Amino acid sequence: QLANDLGVKEIFSNQSFIKNALSGNEIPKGAQPIAQAYAGHQFGQFTMLGDGRAILLGEHVVDGKRFDIQLKGSGQTKFSRRGDGRATLSSMLREYLMSEALYHLGVPTTRSLAVVKTGNPVHREEIQDGAVLTRVAQSHIRVGTFEYARFFSPPEQLRPFTEYVIKRHYPALLDHEDYALELLKVVMDRQIDLLVHWMRVGFIHGVMNTDNMSIAGETIDYGPCAFMNTYHPNTVFSSIDRQARYAYSNQPRIAHWNLSVLANALLPLVDDDNEVAVTKVKVILNTFSEEFSKRYISMMCHKLGIANEEQEDKILVDNMLTILIEHKIDYTNFFVSLRKQTITDKSLLSDQRFTQWYKAWQIAHERAGDQKTGVELMDKNNPIVIPRNHLVEQALEKAVSGNLKEFEILLKNLSEPYAHQNEPQLVP
Repeated sequence: QLANDLGVKEIFSNQSFIKNALSGNEIPKGAQPIAQAYAGHQFGQFTMLGDGRAILLGEHVVDGKRFDIQLKGSGQTKFSRRGDGRATLSSMLREYLMSEALYHLGVPTTRSLAVVKTGNPVHREEIQDGAVLTRVAQSHIRVGTFEYARFFSPPEQLRPFTEYVIKRHYPALLDHEDYALELLKVVMDRQIDLLVHWMRVGFIHGVMNTDNMSIAGETIDYGPCAFMNTYHPNTVFSSIDRQARYAYSNQPRIAHWNLSVLANALLPLVDDDNEVAVTKVKVILNTFSEEFSKRYISMMCHKLGIANEEQEDKILVDNMLTILIEHKIDYTNFFVSLRKQTITDKSLLSDQRFTQWYKAWQIAHERAGDQKTGVELMDKNNPIVIPRNHLVEQALEKAVSGNLKEFEILLKNLSEPYAHQNEPQLVP
């Protein structure tokens, strides 16, 4: 029953429901889409989350991989509370664009199959066109789903739900004696990888509530997200995030916090003695910071084209970031210019600290004895094209007015973010 309530039970394995639903045909008798309920922590406070506009159509298997197919913005459900369950055309096109951009950047993400204009008005600050997004994901199970299972369901239902999640995502853990602890470990591992990818391309999610942390390690729910232009660790893109809780550099800390919430939900499965269970999960959670730091520095070294990283390279990275902050340098453009050796910013070139840093970087960059290796690393990890905020807004504004040309051009450019064009459009 819990799996039904959460919309995760495998009840559409014949795929006929999905095929008919997406083609507009009659839904087979007895098959109904499942409205999804979410609980979770928003800005550190526990609450029932969401506006009830998520409808799970079912599952589809492609090349042995299972995916959820979900509608977003299709209308009210029993979880809508006072919301209308609808979505604006602009917001759904934004999710389509941003999720595709992250996919082509090599960042784990949910994807968008289609955005369909409904023809119905949606009342927000102003009246806008409504739309429905069709989204695919490895699943829509999140940390918040575990909170819902732990605190809004009978205690005996947490175990079968957790076993379902493991069977679906991490079947190798099924026979493990401490499968709940192992699940926490593997989810943490996936989240660290995801966070490192976000930091690599300058992505700021903006709403890292626990119901927006996927158990599968995919980026999910694109609200006030954006890509950072001028580098600053405290960059925020959510107008309601007044305390900068979800700022760019704070994302790893919030991911760690969210994982502690998952650990709390799993405690009854870890050990019957709560104190013992807490001790066990803390051992795992306490490894987060060191592991993230290690992977983050390795990633930054790759952006700098340093193949054989050494311990002192962390100082090189830290000094670089300090210089970028002080000179208000564009994050994406800096690495592209460094790779092409076309840095022209006068404030940088006149700063002796940067000159010294540049010499130290050249030594590290050539450490492998093969400059080609370093250049290939830089090409692989530094995009030329990202969805710049002003370009996204321009494209969306025209798209909702009926002109999709600029949107389609931007989408095409974002599908090849690492293609080194002769004259890349670097934005000052």
